[in-house]
Amino acid sequence: MKNINLIFGFFMLIFLVSGCNNKPVIGLLMDTIERERWAKDRDLFVEKVEELGGSVIVKVADSDASVQFQQALELFNEGIDALVIIPVDKTVAAGIVKTAKKTQIPVLAYDRLIWDCDLDFYISTDNIQIGEKQAEYLAKAKPEGNYVLIGGPTKDNNSVQLYLGWMNVLQPLIDKGDIEITSNSFVEEWEPEQGYEIVKNLLEAGEQIDAIIAGNDALASGAIQALHEYDMDGEVLIAGQDADINAIRNIVFGNQTITVYKPLESMAFNAAAAAVKLAKGKDPTDNMSFTVNNGHRLVPAILLEGQVVNKQNVRMTVISEGFVAEQEVFE
Repeated sequence: MKNINLIFGFFMLIFLVSGCNNKPVIGLLMDTIERERWAKDRDLFVEKVEELGGSVIVKVADSDASVQFQQALELFNEGIDALVIIPVDKTVAAGIVKTAKKTQIPVLAYDRLIWDCDLDFYISTDNIQIGEKQAEYLAKAKPEGNYVLIGGPTKDNNSVQLYLGWMNVLQPLIDKGDIEITSNSFVEEWEPEQGYEIVKNLLEAGEQIDAIIAGNDALASGAIQALHEYDMDGEVLIAGQDADINAIRNIVFGNQTITVYKPLESMAFNAAAAAVKLAKGKDPTDNMSFTVNNGHRLVPAILLEGQVVNKQNVRMTVISEGFVAEQEVFE
C-alpha cells in the first residue's frame, strides 16, 4: 500500500508541475510592421500576454493575403491555443477563421473586422466615429471648398467605415453646395506613394484643392509630398490617422492639420486579456452586450474612441501619454 501511495503521489506531482507549465500559446498574425504603429501594437500585445502568463508566436505577412493564410496553417500545426488576426484581406481571413474552427481554435480580430465567419471576438476603435472626427474638424475649419477623399484599400473593412464617417458629416454640406468632392477614391495599399499619385495627378490637371481627408497618415504624407512639389506647403487642410511620428512632425510644422490617435495600449491590453481567456476556454465577454455584425453573426466587440491631435494639443496628448517622445518631434 505504501508503494502504491508513493507512485500515486509521484504521478500527481508530475501532473501539477506540467499544469503549472501549461502556458497558453497565442498566435498573432499581422499584416505588416512597415508602419510604426503596428510595431507598437505587437510589442504591447506580447507584453500583456506574457504578464498574463502566456506566450505569443508572431508572424508577419508583409501585406500578402495568401502568405497570411499559409502562416495561419503553420500556427495551427505548432499547437496554438488561440489566434489573433490583423487581417490583410477581410474575405481571405474569413477562410482562416473557418479553418481554425475545424480544430476548435478561437479567433479574435484585432483592429480590422473579418467578414462572413464565426468570429469569436473583435477589438478596435470606432472607425466610423474616427472618420466623423476627421471630417468634422476640417469642415469646421473649411466649411466651403473642394475636398479630396483618399480612402484605404477596400479589402480592409476600416476603409469603408472611415468613408461612412466622412460622408455622415460631409453629405449635408455637399447637398447645400458648400463643399464639392473633386476626387473620391480608394487605394490598393496603405502606402504614401498612393496618396502622392492621387494628389499629384489632381495638381497636374489644375484642380483646386482646399482640404484632403486621408484614410491614414501614410496616405496623408504622400499627399503632403505632392503639395510640397508644387510649393503648397501648409496651404491645404489635411487629416490623417494613426499618429505616426512623421505625421506629428508635419502637424507641428504646419503641413498637416490633424491626425487621430488610437489608444493602442488599451486596444492591445484588452485584446491580450481576451485572447488568454479564449485560450483557456473561458468567455472573454464578461457580460458584455455590445456586438458588431460581420455578415454572419453578431460578434462580441470592444470599440474604443480615437482622439484628435492638432498643433495645439500635441503635448497634452501623444507626448504626455508617452506615445511619442518630445525629442522625436522637436529635434
